[in-house]
Amino acid sequence: MDSKLDTSKISEEDLARLTKEAEQEKTPSALKVMWKEFRADKPALVALVIILAFFIFVFVASLFINVPHAMETNIMSYYAQPFTSDFWLGADSAGRSIAKQLIVGSRNSIGIAIGLTVISSTFGIAWGMISGYFGGMADLVMQRVYDFMMIIPMLMTIIVIVTVIPQYNAITLTLILSCFYWMGTSRLIRSRTLAETHKDYVSASRAFGTSNLKIIFREIMPNISSLIIVDTTLSFAENMGVETGLSYLGFGLPMGTPSLGTLIANANDPENITNYWWTWLPAALEIIILCLSISYVGQVARRTLNAAQRRGDD
Repeated sequence: MDSKLDTSKISEEDLARLTKEAEQEKTPSALKVMWKEFRADKPALVALVIILAFFIFVFVASLFINVPHAMETNIMSYYAQPFTSDFWLGADSAGRSIAKQLIVGSRNSIGIAIGLTVISSTFGIAWGMISGYFGGMADLVMQRVYDFMMIIPMLMTIIVIVTVIPQYNAITLTLILSCFYWMGTSRLIRSRTLAETHKDYVSASRAFGTSNLKIIFREIMPNISSLIIVDTTLSFAENMGVETGLSYLGFGLPMGTPSLGTLIANANDPENITNYWWTWLPAALEIIILCLSISYVGQVARRTLNAAQRRGDD
């Protein structure tokens, strides 16, 4: 009799386990859906591998490079040819290794782009959602601040600020840029939040007495997550270009600090374009490949979130 009861108990446990596994298979996790999307989209999978491998290589390899020593002038290696044991990617007019500058410059540019994206997107998302949700006088005041920031000549203002500050570094430059590059995200998120605010689930939450902050960040924000992911991804690719452009003009990182922009600036000399192509071409190709790869990955993330939202609606 006892053995029968034990057998019955085990069978019930097995049945519960099988039921749970069946439910999990029926509703796969977001990671499984994302992996499925990457497997179906080969260019996006290749782009993801490129981004991860490049980021790991750059941040690890830069730890073994003595930056002050790498930036010292070496006349004996004037425009050394690439693909040699001492200079994998050749040397510039000062005899400095292009490969070392590319690694350290990539780390600096990527680090600034990540910091700028995190700060500006976080502030822009919060500003846009609060403005769109509350509306009325709050929205009016917040949008006038937005309009005032928009009429400021952004690039010229950044150049003036960088010129006035006697000593600055990558962190200072990131904070300066963050003061100006939140506005596009803010306007985009505000318009979507305005549409979501008038939907039934928001009205129901208000009727049940749910606090405004919970409605904004726990209910509205997940429903616009695909838009946030796409905007953040594209902003990251754009922010890499922002720092690169400023460094190209000579108003980015301080003099003597490697950057992708300073390497591309070597193309200002017509002789470098034809005879010493290795001084600028690797950095230009890196920017193009990284921006395209980031865009591919962002599209897969958007499709994954859209699929997850459709399962939630069902």
